[in-house]
Amino acid sequence: MSTFEPGFRWGAATSSYQIEGATAEDGRGPSIWDTFAATPGAIDNGDTGEVAADHYHRYRDDVTLMKDLGLGAYRFSIAWPRIQPAGSGAVEQRGLDFYRRLVDTLLEQGIEPWPTVYHWDLPQPLEDAGGWPERDTAQRFADYAAIVHGALADRVTHWTTLNEPWCSAFLGYATGRHAPGRREPAAAVRAAHHLLLAHGLAAEAMPGSTVGLTLNLTDVSPASRAEPDLDAARRIDGLQNRLFLDPVLLGDYPADVQADLAGVTSFEHVLPGDLKTISAPLDFLGVNYYSPMLVAGGGAPRPSAYVGSDRIEQVDGGRPRTSIGWEIDALGLLSLLTRLNRDYPAIPLYVTENGAAFDEPVHDRARVAYLDGHLRACAAAIAQGVPLEGYFAWSLLDNFEWSYGYAQRFGLVHVDYETQERTLKDSARWYAGVIARGGL
Repeated sequence: MSTFEPGFRWGAATSSYQIEGATAEDGRGPSIWDTFAATPGAIDNGDTGEVAADHYHRYRDDVTLMKDLGLGAYRFSIAWPRIQPAGSGAVEQRGLDFYRRLVDTLLEQGIEPWPTVYHWDLPQPLEDAGGWPERDTAQRFADYAAIVHGALADRVTHWTTLNEPWCSAFLGYATGRHAPGRREPAAAVRAAHHLLLAHGLAAEAMPGSTVGLTLNLTDVSPASRAEPDLDAARRIDGLQNRLFLDPVLLGDYPADVQADLAGVTSFEHVLPGDLKTISAPLDFLGVNYYSPMLVAGGGAPRPSAYVGSDRIEQVDGGRPRTSIGWEIDALGLLSLLTRLNRDYPAIPLYVTENGAAFDEPVHDRARVAYLDGHLRACAAAIAQGVPLEGYFAWSLLDNFEWSYGYAQRFGLVHVDYETQERTLKDSARWYAGVIARGGL
């Protein structure tokens, strides 16, 4: 049996725009995802987050579900447009009150709240002013972080500043696949830096709390030992992983990544003092892992989220895939966790998202197998000395899966979007058993 220490945190995760709905209630302003979802052709099936899983009205029932599953912690995000509808200035107390009620309800049930301050729903007025490619957005974020911290810090210990800045920067500003739908490679690189700067400034604005950052990382491998494939793996690892890990944990951008991006940007947007702010000591690092990447070089040029690397292609590794098309490889998570422990300064780690989309509505044996394999990888990492202190399954509920709309279901709990009825899937019952036993 693979066991975990008694203090290991067992949780599940969600995000505001994906589950809350109520996008026009209690003073909430528009976010870039409201605007993007209203753009014809942007979201599969024309879906929007206007109702989503209606968590805004059903949060008490959802917390009861969490209690029934035995969750010790719940990772959720705070919707910036609920707190500052204009992205700056006036504070909407009704928005803060919702999160106060949510936190109080969690605590009443013995569940530790783990809020993420930003999970992609930038207030539209800030995007109208230039969005994340503009330096001022980082300062506006720090102001917002101070507001929510001031409202909840008496009841919340662990905070995450940002979720997956790679996605915000490169899917939002390079490929246009995510909000705000721009295709401007140089702007994407500036956005990545300003997001990291926003993290550092927000951490300064939340004194006395345990503060971390969540990155979406992956295990990148070359398709062969041929030089073009080795270079492709180096480039993709640089843009996906090291562009974020190195400034945060080592205090500088990797020299080879800066060279790779020389044709895209000069890095003049990195000002004196920025890297000191970005690399201030973290209390923990959140790791979101779903799938590995096998890459090859020398292909035909194609638009890519990996700006400056448009001749690289992702190769089929021959592994089973989820319904969203992502390859399954639990050993990739083990490789990633041990690499973080080997190559970077010691820091507590949490798997803050891990899960899979499958078409099985309730009897989801494939999801059980996926979670089982990845939790065994976590146990193996701990056995090898990795300071992994918790695991949050993605996701608690079926939800609005960004550009895929409602077609892809990641939830442990099935949501009937017509009736909003919740049904525990087999994976939820299985995960509850793992938590009760403290292991596999």
